[in-house]
This record gives sequence, C-alpha cells and structure tokens, in this order.
Amino acid sequence: MYFSSWPSLIGIAIASYLIGSIASAVIVARIFKLPDPRLAGSGNPGATNVLRLGGKKAAIITLLGDLGKGLLPVLLLRALAAPDEALAVAALLAFIGHLFPVFFGFKGGKGVATAAGALLGLNPIIGLLTIGTWLLTARITRFSSAAAIVAAVAAALASVYLTSPPIMLAINLMSITLIYRHRQNIRRLLRGEEPRIGQKTPPTP
Repeated sequence: MYFSSWPSLIGIAIASYLIGSIASAVIVARIFKLPDPRLAGSGNPGATNVLRLGGKKAAIITLLGDLGKGLLPVLLLRALAAPDEALAVAALLAFIGHLFPVFFGFKGGKGVATAAGALLGLNPIIGLLTIGTWLLTARITRFSSAAAIVAAVAAALASVYLTSPPIMLAINLMSITLIYRHRQNIRRLLRGEEPRIGQKTPPTP
C-alpha cells in the first residue's frame, strides 16, 4: 500500500512535524499582547500557562489550537484510508513538533493537548477516556500536571487493549515522553510547591 512505503512515511512524518511545530501559545500570546509564555509564568508554552498569563479566552484558543494540530494530520490520513502505521507516525511526529517546534527555536510545551488531539484521531474511545481522566483528576486535585500524568498512564494502559500494535506503540511513546517532560512538576508536587490551575506563578529564572 502506498502509505506504508518508506518515502510516504517520511513525508507524513515531516508534514506532521511541521504542523505540530505551530506554537499556538506563542501565537495567541502575540495576538492578545501577552508576555511570551516561554519566558513568563511557568515558562511552558501551553494552555495552562496562557490561562495564568491572559485568562480563559486566550487559554481556550490555545487549547483548541494545540488539540487541532494533533488531530488534523491523523484525520486527514484517515480520510485517505491510510494504514495504522501511517496514523501512528503522524500522531507521534505532530506531538514531537509541539515539544520541539522548528519555527520557535525548538522550545515547545509539554504536549498534553496535542497528545489528546492525536489520541482522538487515533482512537476516539481512548481519546475521550484520556480527556475524561484529565478532567476528573484536575477537578479533584486542581493540579494540571497531576492530571496530565494520570491521563498519560490511563492512555497507555487503554492502548494495550483497545488498539493495534503500531498505534499502541505511538501512544506509549507519547505517554512516556509526556511524563518525562513533567519531571520538574513531579518534584514540585512532592515538595508541595506546584501551582494549582489558574494560580499565578513567578517568572521562570
């Protein structure tokens, strides 16, 4: 099949990475004339930090942008009847693009929303389960980081039972990477220093 060939997979990887590299948080911050989220607040260019810096409207737009760039490449390939290998590559590279965006000095976010969008495209059941887990954990703990970590574990476990090996591998790689990207948050959680959702944070040194 055409989409299973190495040249096509490389093309899919490059295109998905470039889509993922569009840093929604930075663009929204510029439009709303907010501080650069890579330099202010927690230093993370994601919806949670934009919420702290600019409020709900800017955060919602950022969230939708990050979700969309994870979802779009996968949906486009699904519409073209691409195999699971191609879908897995698209999801993983869009996620990596968010973490290391070529257009923004390779300084990206932690990938929670982009991973959620990719999961919705790969497997709607896993995607909805993951988002539901995030929402429930966030509501209980009021910690975005804790919600992300619990949701990543839930996605990895669900992928073992609900999807194919290529997609399971992509989901597990995203989950492991996402948890690793939250290592500083884990340390702050253990010290009781992690800011809660909506709480202002001091500038990153």
